[in-house]
Amino acid sequence: MGVYKIKTMVMRPRFQFPSTSNFVGSIEQASVLRKFTILFLLMSVIPVSILFYLYHQMKTDGAIQFTAENLNITLIFTVIGVLVAFFAMRSMLKSFVDLSEKNKQILKKVLEADDAKTIVNENNEIVVLTRSFSKITERLEENVRSLELTKRTLHAVMEKVGQGLTQMDNIDRFLELILETITQALSGKVGVLMVVDETKKNLVVKAVYGAQLSNKDEVVFTIDVGSTLYSVMRSQEALIVPRLLDDPKDAKEHQHLFAPPLLCAPLVIQHDIKGVLSISGRNLSGSFNDDDLRLLFNVASQTAVALENAHLNQDIEQTYFETISALALAVDAKDKYSRGHLDRVARYCEAIGKRMGLDAADMKTLMDASRLHDLGKIGIPDDVLSKVGPLNDQEWLLMRKHPEIGESIIKPIRSLHHLCDIIRHHHEKLDGTGYPDGLKGDEISPLTRITAIADIYDALTSNRSYREKFSKDEACRMLKKMQGQLDQDIVDVFIEILDEEEKHKTIVIS
Repeated sequence: MGVYKIKTMVMRPRFQFPSTSNFVGSIEQASVLRKFTILFLLMSVIPVSILFYLYHQMKTDGAIQFTAENLNITLIFTVIGVLVAFFAMRSMLKSFVDLSEKNKQILKKVLEADDAKTIVNENNEIVVLTRSFSKITERLEENVRSLELTKRTLHAVMEKVGQGLTQMDNIDRFLELILETITQALSGKVGVLMVVDETKKNLVVKAVYGAQLSNKDEVVFTIDVGSTLYSVMRSQEALIVPRLLDDPKDAKEHQHLFAPPLLCAPLVIQHDIKGVLSISGRNLSGSFNDDDLRLLFNVASQTAVALENAHLNQDIEQTYFETISALALAVDAKDKYSRGHLDRVARYCEAIGKRMGLDAADMKTLMDASRLHDLGKIGIPDDVLSKVGPLNDQEWLLMRKHPEIGESIIKPIRSLHHLCDIIRHHHEKLDGTGYPDGLKGDEISPLTRITAIADIYDALTSNRSYREKFSKDEACRMLKKMQGQLDQDIVDVFIEILDEEEKHKTIVIS
């Protein structure tokens, strides 16, 4: 006997009336316009019903019959409807008024005092909200502009930092970059970075952004007890200063560097004051605030660390250079024929560099490299260096290794990298016959060309085990004959210097 399964179908209504709680909740969450529409319809039900009832009587009976009982009922429902509508409308408007009051309280905190006072004293809620929205919109637009400005500033800062990292060769450029960045970040007009000198009695201006100094000389401020700068240094905190209260000289001659409002922060590391960083003037309305104080103090603290590290690095670099220079002089002293060669080449290079108008950085590189250009001879056997007579081919191969050996000694020292080119290539020739790389023409830097000419001239005018030294005139003629190998413009400058020294009997090459 088969078993049949019967599926029971449950009939569900297609429409369900919303519950009272859901209906009330939906009204509470509805917009003001929807609430007003619902309340207006509720208020209209009773009057419209009465009118419809009266109209129906007139149409059917030809007259209106209104008993006292009907009138009482009508009045009761009318009063109830009015009261319900009143309290509902009042509740809706009260929420609107409460919103306006809350808005006033918020505006007191957000807007400036004058703007907030004007809005708060207004009694019309619609006007309050309208003005509030207007002010908030203005503030939002200003914030958007500030964000865009900040974005552009950050891009510019990143670009400058990138350039600084690739081109940085001294602390001064780094200080200028820091000053420019923080001045722009705080919307200041003028930034000044001052460093304490060795006497601890003066502040020396190291960098200025946004203004020109009144003279090209070094600007120094005396740290007088009781002065504003002294107070900033002593407090070891960032301060907002109404104006600079220093002596009349500072105020008159350099007042454009410290125009109000003025923000100052000490460069301090482990309670040791390194200097003062100041930002003056504002490109925005208002003065500096506590956030600006904290930012400037943090930047000043990091700048102090950078200054200290730079000082330590300079000491280390100087120690490296002095050690290697002593090593080079020791090698120079081993050969009685070339003894003093490094000092003479350095003096020749200095004279040529000055006459050619080299800047301070190139002059230092030229002088340092000329003192170390033969450092690699430390790797050449003594029997080759001090051999009496000319060198054979095998010995010449060894001797020609000294530029590469010299470069390999200083290359691991990052601070001396800029000397590698001259030390390695001071035996190169313009026609490519030099060593060790056979460079030609523009491949040889101007500083290397100067060193090569000074080196060859000193070699020609020095005694050797296999020949006597040449006179100045003979050596100069030999330099002129090397027309395709040496830079003749530099040769002419050098000969001119030598001629002046001989003619005037003065020490042109000191």
